[in-house]
Amino acid sequence: MAQEEIIFPNNIRNIRLAKSMKMTELARQSNLSLSAVSKIEKGVRRLNQKQLLNICAILGCKLSDLFIHEKDSVANQWQKEIKRRLDDNEDGGLKIFGSGLRKIRQRANKTIAQAAKASKMTLSVYHKIEVGQREVYENEINVLAKAFGFSVTELFDEIAKLYNAGELTKQINKVKERAKSVLEPGNPMSGLDVTDGLYGAQLYDNARKKLVPIFGVPEGNVIKLKKSDEKMIVAPAELEGKKGIYAVIPNTKRSNGFIPECAHVFVDTNEQVVAGDLAVCIDENFDNMDIDKVVNANIAVVKKDSHGKLCAYISNPDEKINAKTMHKVVMIVM
Repeated sequence: MAQEEIIFPNNIRNIRLAKSMKMTELARQSNLSLSAVSKIEKGVRRLNQKQLLNICAILGCKLSDLFIHEKDSVANQWQKEIKRRLDDNEDGGLKIFGSGLRKIRQRANKTIAQAAKASKMTLSVYHKIEVGQREVYENEINVLAKAFGFSVTELFDEIAKLYNAGELTKQINKVKERAKSVLEPGNPMSGLDVTDGLYGAQLYDNARKKLVPIFGVPEGNVIKLKKSDEKMIVAPAELEGKKGIYAVIPNTKRSNGFIPECAHVFVDTNEQVVAGDLAVCIDENFDNMDIDKVVNANIAVVKKDSHGKLCAYISNPDEKINAKTMHKVVMIVM
């Protein structure tokens, strides 16, 4: 039986083991079956955005930690597997059969989903046959032929006719180049780097748009702030995909009750602060801060002094604070 296609190589297993978490526990917390988690860790099952973000939360890791890079050992294993399949299928006729089937499906004006259903196959299995990455068994050929209104002999004759007419060459080369591309470091189709690949990069980009970093957490009478994405939170829909957004967890001891417990305060670094705004006020120049530097911050009301200069005031007790940076609070979410 052909091996399953590796479609999402990842570091989930390594991170889970580093945290001494059993696969059964990850399955329980993520509300997935043990089989599903096993396939996800092996890279042969896709994740949707919700599952991806949930696994990040369970493992307590950054989104980017889940994705492999060219230097990772998982990437090397994946490349070897893709090369093995490329070599095995080069002269095996699978690409010709799959490309012919694709051409017949397109001519019949059917989607992959419709063809898979008519062939009584899962979408994943049918897709692998079309791209020449899975062996096809005799009973499956019968069903495939019937799905397109052919006998088995007629199906093979039609594919041979398309091949001899040169109509499959473009598709075969396209599939071949896509497979070879994963073997070339730095290739924009490689999928090995989170900034480059196909499915992996799309998944990362789409999920990342839904997240914002938590830069500040309360400590004592202040908020300790650091420009790091080690902790993330799903952004409110109104802020999704916007640049310059981050969140802090407020120090409710100094908010005099106007910010609820367990809230998250979202700020927009690109919006101008004016008198009357609520702002995260930082005692350093935010733009020049090193990523690992920890500074003090407070959530304060912005006012104008007698000279028209913007100042920040906090309550409990009332106090005017000096702030080198003010970032406008745009939303408070429980």
